[in-house]
Amino acid sequence: MGSGKVTSSELKGKHVTVAGLGVSGVPAAKVLHGLGAHVVVVNDGDDERARAQAAELETLGVTVRLGDGATLPEGTELIVTAPGWKPDKPLFTAAAEAGVPVWGDVELAWRLRGPDAAPWLAVTGTNGKTTTVQMLASILRAAGLRTAAVGNIGVSLLDAVLGEERYDVLAVELSSYQLHWAPSLRAHSAAVLNLAPDHLDWHGSMEAYAADKGRVYEGNRVACVYNAADKATEDLVRAADVEEGCRAVGFTLGTPAPSQLGVVEGILVDRAFVEDRHKNAQELAEVSDVNPPAPHNIANALAAAALARAYGVPARAVRDGLRAFTPDAHRISHVADVDGVAYVDDSKATNTHAAEASLAAYESIVWIAGGLAKGATFDELVAKSAKRLRGAVLIGADRALIREALARHAPEVPVVDLDRTDTGAMLAAVQEARRLAVTGDTVLLAPACASMDMFANYNKRGDTFAEAVRELGAGA
Repeated sequence: MGSGKVTSSELKGKHVTVAGLGVSGVPAAKVLHGLGAHVVVVNDGDDERARAQAAELETLGVTVRLGDGATLPEGTELIVTAPGWKPDKPLFTAAAEAGVPVWGDVELAWRLRGPDAAPWLAVTGTNGKTTTVQMLASILRAAGLRTAAVGNIGVSLLDAVLGEERYDVLAVELSSYQLHWAPSLRAHSAAVLNLAPDHLDWHGSMEAYAADKGRVYEGNRVACVYNAADKATEDLVRAADVEEGCRAVGFTLGTPAPSQLGVVEGILVDRAFVEDRHKNAQELAEVSDVNPPAPHNIANALAAAALARAYGVPARAVRDGLRAFTPDAHRISHVADVDGVAYVDDSKATNTHAAEASLAAYESIVWIAGGLAKGATFDELVAKSAKRLRGAVLIGADRALIREALARHAPEVPVVDLDRTDTGAMLAAVQEARRLAVTGDTVLLAPACASMDMFANYNKRGDTFAEAVRELGAGA
């Protein structure tokens, strides 16, 4: 099955194994079945949700094997995997030995695109992907283009590629998992926003993680967008095999050099996609057009603007798109002011890199942190943020790791260690934070950890924080 496009007729009659159910496996199985492939779905789990999804697929005539994700079904000619399946799984070892190719759902979508398919503007990075892709889609819409924010953002790329809607261009969020399983993807232009240790248990090393992120640049036609403050992203551009004439375009929170976008006196400016970029700059928007105007979010806006400009979008559309953009919940979301103290929900800050960006947005902070560390260490985060901390309230399974880092790098900061995981724990954390805060402070939920030790997901954690703040306000 080479590395080029694949037609529906080529999949007809093929024996395809789909690895994993979930948000990507079910659509992939349906698409492949609809194209006439003989589909078998294998899934490690055998829980209630998996059984419900299996029942849905079996009514279509798809075979599903629950509780057996390790065995390669006989006659398999292709595996299409859910992105979260680790590369060292026995199923993939067996596939390699049998010479069976493995694609992710993104790879399948890429290969099934029609001859007049919309080009992809792709975004990856440790943090900021979803916000940047949503900003990009807003800018593209402001330019009058038919577009959608798709990929790791919740809208299936298969649906976008095979649906009836005709797009001019797609804003595509890609995770490191998805990129690992998408070897033939070639974007119009792409951005790596930043690189920090994350998902190392999946990739095995920081080098492997970075290499998978860097795949987004392979074969780019117009621009490889990198973060001038994060040398690792520029190194990935240098290592990429791109089409002749593709340019490296940086973004910076400072004054931009030629071939960069940056900020001058509160104005977002473009010195990359202008005539005579050594002498000229194009004003795009004001910092105040970015919501919220926190430093890392301005960086997201510059990356989105760079990709939009690479596609030929006029400057006015950048401003209009940024003004029209509303961030998702739990991303530096201001919940309320109580007694002169601001309460901010950044539950989406599930790793140290995201929490560092969040903490950098405020001057005097009572920090609510903790949860599942996923192998992370907190010394660098605490050392960089210590001068901003008025106090810290720690929750969750791995809070001791943060407490120890605070003791080493911010010993003067008062710390409340909450040893409870019941439903009232977040209210107790908010009450303790209120006790530590004074007028003008920000109580910031930026956990730097995953949520699953206490909550179903980061959304539920953020909702619980907001409810606790509202209860606090009601009793103020």
